[in-house]
Amino acid sequence: MLASIDAGLDGLFGLSVKAEELGFGQMAARAVFIYVALIVIVRCGKKRALGGATVFDVILVITIGSIAGRAVTGGTAFFPSVLAVIALIFMHWLFSAIARDSAAFSGWIKGHSTLLVKDGQIDEPHLRRDHMSRDDLDEALREKGIGDPSEVKEARLERSGKVSAVSK
Repeated sequence: MLASIDAGLDGLFGLSVKAEELGFGQMAARAVFIYVALIVIVRCGKKRALGGATVFDVILVITIGSIAGRAVTGGTAFFPSVLAVIALIFMHWLFSAIARDSAAFSGWIKGHSTLLVKDGQIDEPHLRRDHMSRDDLDEALREKGIGDPSEVKEARLERSGKVSAVSK
């Protein structure tokens, strides 16, 4: 019974063949399986994981994409790759839980926001440190309906890379 299941999975996903020997059907079956598995795995993680919330989240997306892509194309073992993605999602979930309760850990893995404008005054050293031009700041403020930094109580470059602003 177990041998027939193994043979069926091997035939469906091409588990015992080299990457260049994978047929179209096997590659398609791998892609569909990985797609559905990633939906399930990511849904078991935290909701913001793939929202591009912080660099911490982006790293997860890139790593998952790399592992999943190699699993689909046969560049690595198929089911161990799925388990590696599960392990990454678990670590991301665990780190997020720790970061939720520890400001120091959160700052270490997610970074900190940067104060760009305070009471209408632009903090030029912070703009330079974060490689933001005055034009970048003006554009971000205009997107928020603010025409001039003098109208801003506080503006920050958030950990996500977006600018948030509070009008006076």
